[in-house]
Amino acid sequence: MDKQSTKADIVAVAKAAKVSASTVSRAFNHPDLVRPTTRKKIERAVEKLGYIRNRAAQAMHGKRSGTIGVLVPTINHAIFAEVIQSFSDAVDEAGFTILLASHGFDLEREYSILRKFLEHRVDGIALIGLDHRDATFNLIDQQDVPALAIWNYDAGSRISCIGAENTQAGRLAAQHLIDLGHRDIALVFPATEENDRARGRLQGARDVLAENNCAVSDDWQVETLYSIAHAKRDCVRLLKQPNRPSALLCGNDVIAQGAVYAAHQIGLSVPRDVSIVGIGDFKGSGDIEPALTTISIPADTIGALAGKQMVESIASGAGPVQRVKCDVTCIVRDTTAPPYSELLQ
Repeated sequence: MDKQSTKADIVAVAKAAKVSASTVSRAFNHPDLVRPTTRKKIERAVEKLGYIRNRAAQAMHGKRSGTIGVLVPTINHAIFAEVIQSFSDAVDEAGFTILLASHGFDLEREYSILRKFLEHRVDGIALIGLDHRDATFNLIDQQDVPALAIWNYDAGSRISCIGAENTQAGRLAAQHLIDLGHRDIALVFPATEENDRARGRLQGARDVLAENNCAVSDDWQVETLYSIAHAKRDCVRLLKQPNRPSALLCGNDVIAQGAVYAAHQIGLSVPRDVSIVGIGDFKGSGDIEPALTTISIPADTIGALAGKQMVESIASGAGPVQRVKCDVTCIVRDTTAPPYSELLQ
């Protein structure tokens, strides 16, 4: 098939669909105002002609770009995959497309990427968590762009947020181990600097352990990366200690999976020799062997609610700060049990 010598414009689409150019424009910008049969004719003409709207030109004239910038710390694992997918699905229904970028847990880089998103005239900004540079918050305020934080809830957040209270997630994980009878509990977490998710979970876990007079030695406080391989390596060292903990509380399911593999590598049985609990309940956490006990953070719900709120904010303007908390729950599976010593009594 020969390529067209010139790119199709909106007039060509209107002619092919036998409607006016204003109807074509309305079908794109306000599809609910155009009859379904007319939209179908326009869609067929668009497909036949290969027409692409010039969003950049629209943005220059003060119209919406139809895009939302989403900035996440990482796309290497399933940590944020579910929440991004449900967010994308929600905004797609309203005609928006997401632009996705990762800053690698570097808030300086996050600020630079945010500037690039705004240069492309995105209609809204979605960030993960509530730890961000002051320059990032200031830029959002100065540009008066709708913005919200996904994944974390904080009653005093500077921008709108929809997510879980991570302190509560850490508390639930620790309380589950305490209720089983564990007192020798190690904490395996990522770095908490510039990561309010990990920091909140760690603080919640420490609070419960302190309330139950469970001291955690320095040897049992392990910092690792968001990586199954690194978590496995670091947990092998932890579990080879002569004074081995009876349970590991991990900062998320990625680290917890690495801990399970570490136990297997050195011949320990989970949960008989060591119990392991994660946080997140990512897809696949219930399918590993043994299935992972974890604190469920409702990613699908958070993403869908965030997408809906973002669309509403774009339609009505930035508006007041909105804060929505989603509940977390303990999902008990096969990696936790009472300490083996207690079962023998």
